Amino acid sequence: MCGIFGYFNRDGLSLPAERLSAMGAAIRHRGPDDQGVFTAPGVAIGNQRLSIIDVAGGHQPFVSDDGQIAVVQNGEIFNHIELAQDLARTGHACRSHSDTEVLLRLYEREGIGFVSKLNGMFAIAIYDAREQAVYLVRDRIGVKPFYVHDDGRQLSFGSEIKAILQTGMAKPGMDVEALHHFLTFNYVPAPYTMYQGIKHLMPGHLMKVTRQGSETRAWWSLADIEPVHGRAESDWIEEFNTILDDAVRLRLRCDVPFGAFLSGGVDSSSIVGLMARHMNEPVKTFCIGFDDPRYDESAFAQEAADRFGTQHVMEKVNPDMLDLWPMATYHCDQPHGDVSFLPTYRVSALAAKHVKVVLTGDGGDELFAGYDKHKSFFAQAGLAELNDEQFQRRYFDSISLFSPEGKLALYAPELRAQLASLDSFEVARPYFQAVPHQDRINQALYLDMQLLLSGNNLVKPDRMGMAVSLEARTPFLDYRMMEFAFRMPGELKLKNGETKYLYKKAVAPLIGDRLAYRKKQMFTVPVGEWFKDSKADYAQQHMPTDTSFSPVALNSLCADHISGAANKTRELRALIAVSHWQAL
Repeated sequence: MCGIFGYFNRDGLSLPAERLSAMGAAIRHRGPDDQGVFTAPGVAIGNQRLSIIDVAGGHQPFVSDDGQIAVVQNGEIFNHIELAQDLARTGHACRSHSDTEVLLRLYEREGIGFVSKLNGMFAIAIYDAREQAVYLVRDRIGVKPFYVHDDGRQLSFGSEIKAILQTGMAKPGMDVEALHHFLTFNYVPAPYTMYQGIKHLMPGHLMKVTRQGSETRAWWSLADIEPVHGRAESDWIEEFNTILDDAVRLRLRCDVPFGAFLSGGVDSSSIVGLMARHMNEPVKTFCIGFDDPRYDESAFAQEAADRFGTQHVMEKVNPDMLDLWPMATYHCDQPHGDVSFLPTYRVSALAAKHVKVVLTGDGGDELFAGYDKHKSFFAQAGLAELNDEQFQRRYFDSISLFSPEGKLALYAPELRAQLASLDSFEVARPYFQAVPHQDRINQALYLDMQLLLSGNNLVKPDRMGMAVSLEARTPFLDYRMMEFAFRMPGELKLKNGETKYLYKKAVAPLIGDRLAYRKKQMFTVPVGEWFKDSKADYAQQHMPTDTSFSPVALNSLCADHISGAANKTRELRALIAVSHWQAL
C-alpha cells in the first residue's frame, strides 16, 4: 500500500525538484515509510511507500537492468508468489520478494498485457523509455484511486488529487457538471471530479501516454460475465465458499502485523471466521461502539469475536464526530455526503495503533444485494410490467438524492440556466445498457458496483485508512468472486424479501444463524436528529456560500428540516460536504 505520483511532459521539460518533492509530500500519509522517484528528461514516477511486503527489499521504483523501464504501484498483488514462481521458470526470476518487482519482470516478459494476470488492488505507473511512453493502470473495480490531469502538454497523475495540485498549476475551478451529478448520487461519479480538468481513471482501464497524446481502453469488464441458470443451490454455495476462503487466504500474505474490522455483520464476521481458519494465532479485530443502541453494533462484534477467539479491541466513542468532517474531506479531495466516513476514520485510527493492514467486508452488499434499498425497491408492485427504460429510470430515481427539479431549485439563476438540460441519468444509462443479458436485480447491482462502490464505498476504507497509514484489503472484491457473483442469477441474491439469500445460507454454518440473519445496521451517526436541535446552527452555518447556490433555497431547506416539515437529513449532509470541500 502506497501513494504514487508523477508526470509526463510532451515537450521534454522537467518539473523543478521542489515541485516533484511537494507531490510526494502531499500524500506522505499514504506511505510514510519511504519515498522513491525515478526521473528522466520530461518524466518522473514516484512512490510514497507503506512497507507491507518485503519490508527490507521492496523499495520503489523498480528499474530494469538497462534503465529503460521503471515501475511504481499503489496497492498489493495478492498472487505475486505464484506469478514470481512462473517468472522464475521462464528465466525472469525476481531478486526480491516484492510484488512490485513482479510487475517489472512481467512487463519485461509480456508487455502491458500482463495486467490480466494480476489478482489484487492496484494503481500502477510504468515508464518505458523505449516507447517514450507512460502506462497508467487501475485495478478492476477501483479499490485504488488514480487521478490524472492532462493539459495537452503535460499529464500529471497521483493517488490523490492533492498531489496533482502541487505541480505548479493554477488551482482549477469547480466543475459544475460534477457538482450536478454529486447532488444526484451523493458522491462524484468517475470519471468526473469536482476540479475542472482533473479526471478519475476508470476502474478496469489503462491509459497509454505518449508525446502524441494519450489513449485509454478497458482491460477488464464485469459486463462480459454471462449468467448461469439451472444450477443447484448447493453447487453455488460450494463455489462461493471455495472462492471466498481462497480470497481471504491470499490476503493474509503480509510481512507486518495485520487484523480485521469486525462489526458483527455478516460480511465482517464471515471474513474474520475464514481468517481464523487459516491463522495459527488469534485474529486481531477492531470495532468502535456508541452509547446509542440504534447505532451500536459492538455487542454483535463481541459475539463474533468470542465465536472465533479473536484478540478483540473495542472502543466506545462519542458519536458526535462532526469536528472530523473537514479533515475527512481533505483526505477525500472531494465532497461526500456519507457521514459514515467519520466513524470509519475512528475505527481506522484505532486499528492503526496495533496493525498496518486490515481485512474488511466491503463489496458484499453490492455483489449480493445486501442493502435494504434493494429489498424495498424490488418489493414494489408492477416492476415486471415496466419496459427497460422505465425500469432503469425507476431504479435511478430510487437511488437519487435530489430530483432534477430539486437540484435546479438550489441553483442561482445563471447556474440553473447552464445546467437545466443536463440529465444525471445519462451517467447511469451506459451501465444499464452494458448488461442487457443480466436480470434486473443484477442490472441494479451492476450499477451499484460501477458507481456506488468505486465512487463512495471504496473511497471510505482507502482514504480514511490511508489518513492514518492503514491498508484495507477487500476479499469480496477478488476478481473471481466478482465474476462468480455476476454468473449467479439475481433471484439467488434477493429472494422472498431476504437480502443476500444464498450468501447467508453459505456462511451460516461458519458464523451461526444469529449473525448471518441479524437485521442490518448502517454504520453511521444520527446527524439528522442533531440538525433539528443541538446542531441546527452547524447545518445553517455550513451551507455553501459561493454564488452557485440560491441562499433563499438553502435557508428554506434548513428551515424545513429544523421545523420537522420534512426530513432533509441526506440533502443537508450533501450540501455541508460541498461547503467543507469549498473551504479546502
